Amino acid sequence: MSSLNPRQREAVHYVDGPLLVLAGAGSGKTSVITRKIAYLIQECGIKPGRIVAVTFTNKAAREMKERVAALLTHLPSRGLTVSTFHNLGLRIIGRELAHVGLRSGFSIFDAADSRALLKDLLAQFETATDDDVDILQHQISAWKNAMQTPAGLLRQVQSEGEARFVRIYQRYIDALRAYNAVDFDDLILLPVLLFRDHPAILQRWRDRIHYMLVDEYQDTNACQYELVRLLTAERQALTVVGDDDQSIYAWRGARPENLAELSKDFPTLKVIKLEQNYRSSARILKAANTVIANNPHVFEKQLWSQHGPGDEIRILQTRNEEAECETVASEILDQKLQKGATFRDFAVLYRGNHQSRLLELKLQSYQIPYKISGGTSFFSRQEIKDAMAYLRVLANPDDDAALLRIVNVPRRELGSTAITRLAEVARAREESLFACIRDDCLENQAMRARLSLLDFRQLIEQAREAAETERATEAVRAFFRRIQYIEWLQQNSSSPQQAEKRMNNIWMLVDQLGQILDQPDEESGDYPTLQDGISRLILRDILDQQEEEDDSDRVHLLTLHASKGLEYPYVFILGLEEDLLPHRSSIEEDNIEEERRLFYVGITRAKRVLHLTLCKQRKQFGSTLECTPSRFLDELPEEDIRWEGREQTDAGRNQKKGRATLDALFKQLADDGL
Repeated sequence: MSSLNPRQREAVHYVDGPLLVLAGAGSGKTSVITRKIAYLIQECGIKPGRIVAVTFTNKAAREMKERVAALLTHLPSRGLTVSTFHNLGLRIIGRELAHVGLRSGFSIFDAADSRALLKDLLAQFETATDDDVDILQHQISAWKNAMQTPAGLLRQVQSEGEARFVRIYQRYIDALRAYNAVDFDDLILLPVLLFRDHPAILQRWRDRIHYMLVDEYQDTNACQYELVRLLTAERQALTVVGDDDQSIYAWRGARPENLAELSKDFPTLKVIKLEQNYRSSARILKAANTVIANNPHVFEKQLWSQHGPGDEIRILQTRNEEAECETVASEILDQKLQKGATFRDFAVLYRGNHQSRLLELKLQSYQIPYKISGGTSFFSRQEIKDAMAYLRVLANPDDDAALLRIVNVPRRELGSTAITRLAEVARAREESLFACIRDDCLENQAMRARLSLLDFRQLIEQAREAAETERATEAVRAFFRRIQYIEWLQQNSSSPQQAEKRMNNIWMLVDQLGQILDQPDEESGDYPTLQDGISRLILRDILDQQEEEDDSDRVHLLTLHASKGLEYPYVFILGLEEDLLPHRSSIEEDNIEEERRLFYVGITRAKRVLHLTLCKQRKQFGSTLECTPSRFLDELPEEDIRWEGREQTDAGRNQKKGRATLDALFKQLADDGL
């Protein structure tokens, strides 16, 4: 505890009731959570299996658990639950299957699976566009996050269009149940509905959880808030950590007002503020405090730092977006030379992904290495998800979730009615979907659907047999050719070159599988089976791990949303203009407060140096438009900022800057012995 400041120590030691730790950016909140878990086990005598800590990402949960284990060097942490909200929900569902209407082996639909199902359901009413499906998927997710059921919504609808959406919502729920499946939002909603309807089950879970900790509480939606409230209302043994100034996910249901709701549901709530920032210079924190003060607050706080004043915040105004990106590239090179920085010390943040395209070209022309965070990982590509589903079915035909993904890919003229009938038979017989693809189970199917399903079964069985009698990877390659997957890609890709590139991704996956199958076990000398190999391939999740562990010397490019939780010595924020930051949609929806929080998050990513850029003109839809500086620039403290490019550039300043860059370059050459 000696490394904690007084407020952090107070938060760790307080266990007499519900606690809200209002943790500002860079204030060491993770240290508070991990040390509090250790304190509960070491000093309060609570068994690890009675403690639950939840956060929002697997990476955060994994880091938290590792840090707790390091603190408990002489005490076991076995049984401690540190997980995401959705993993906790999955655990509850798994133990209460009968009460939530599911059977063993239920599937979890990802966004693509849910979208495909909704597209089929919507098409039963009328021809559906992609936009219609997207709107419906977003709306159903919002309803689930708000704990709204179709029955309740039907009593509130005001038009036939709304009623149609609600009826599709009900059909969507029915179809999921027929498939013995849940979607991502169900992982929270089903436990909440279960606890509301079954007090005895709720009491059983309350008896299991003696203390609960929640990270990033400002990002909880209504359903997540209710799950926490239900589990902790009796004991009131709860610590939540959050910052309403960093709530930037309203578009996916997050409610910063949940922090204020705590005082109503937990009247004895204690609030402890963590205001000492361990990341940024005083000038950067002053700018952040001044900007965010323009938002209304239930809880007031002021970040402060012992790192000294730091550099002025530079606002770089350029002619257009090309000059903006060129300025950023040249500034990165200048400061790298002058301050002895590495490329990995720099981050460029922007409101929308489209802003990175021109920037990439400029960085390439300056030979500056970079990485884009939040890109599409290898395993999340559509063709790889299809291929993995096929591999899972080849290894284990009873994998219903995988089968549902690929039974109609490539298209086999199987509509949702045929799949629903198959799922109903499987559920009634308590068998897998694949097991029910046989004549006595297909009597209720149309002839075309029956033949398509039987052909599908034969394809799988022949490939499984080939994998056992010949080299597995060659059998897998032959299988993908037999199902004509390349032809399917050609029909669903923007160009032949794109289809070929996507098919090469699949061959790369098969090569990875081959490498695993070719490595015998070190102890037994046995080679892995196809099922073993596929299981290992799933667990590796190669690219995601590389992204997390990547420490190569490259400039980071990422959106403001993706930057939350990260920090960099040098930060550029692009596009400080009206309609860009704040975004036009937020202006039209009168949602400036969240845009201001987003800017605040961007400011507080910077440790030493912060640059803000804007353009006088910007191209949009083929036209050149005059840009208006962002209102947020007027909210910055004038004494801590320096404008450049607003008027005629000072030639003396440019000359001085160029001389400093040359001096740094000559010094580096001398240090290198050149």
